[in-house]
Amino acid sequence: MNFKTKQEDFWAGDFGDNYIDRNRSAEYLAANTALFSEIFKSTIDVTSAIEFGANVGLSLEAIRRLMPKISLSAIEINTNAVKELKKIENLEVFNTSILNFSPKKAIDFVLIKGVLIHIDPDELQNVYDILYHTSAKYICIAEYYNPTPIVLKYRGHDGKLFKRDFAGEMMDKFPNLKLVDYGFFYHRDYNFPHDDTNWFLLKKC
Repeated sequence: MNFKTKQEDFWAGDFGDNYIDRNRSAEYLAANTALFSEIFKSTIDVTSAIEFGANVGLSLEAIRRLMPKISLSAIEINTNAVKELKKIENLEVFNTSILNFSPKKAIDFVLIKGVLIHIDPDELQNVYDILYHTSAKYICIAEYYNPTPIVLKYRGHDGKLFKRDFAGEMMDKFPNLKLVDYGFFYHRDYNFPHDDTNWFLLKKC
């Protein structure tokens, strides 16, 4: 694949390979199940979902545990992660960069979790467009939050972690997106510890 940004190369390569094993566990799946049980309480009539940057599919597997009949799709840039995704039954997989993805149909629930923080800020507006046009009803953003844009070092690497108000920027860009619900999951939760994540559920109105 040809990539536009250093961040895409980073996740398609060795670092992305190492991320696979570092974040795959039964505990992580349980934490995701708890997270999405909270999020989906505020949705209505969701029959399809797609995840942008799905890695090995632990979020999608959690969603299927909660909604066994849901139709699922995944977009993933790393080819080794894609091999794992293809082991999941009845999952449509796109091995591509988010920046190259063009939706063929609208999907009820669009998810991006721990991915916008790694996108080149110059490409964020393009990603917001893709998320918006892929969604038929809902967009769920689960990311590190900061009220203003900041750049942090990520596991010793510069220019690979960006915090900002992603959900707020999307609502400003698309006035018909309304905030349905939001929340926070904490790394010191006694039962379902999760990376400190702010999640926002937006709906097209």
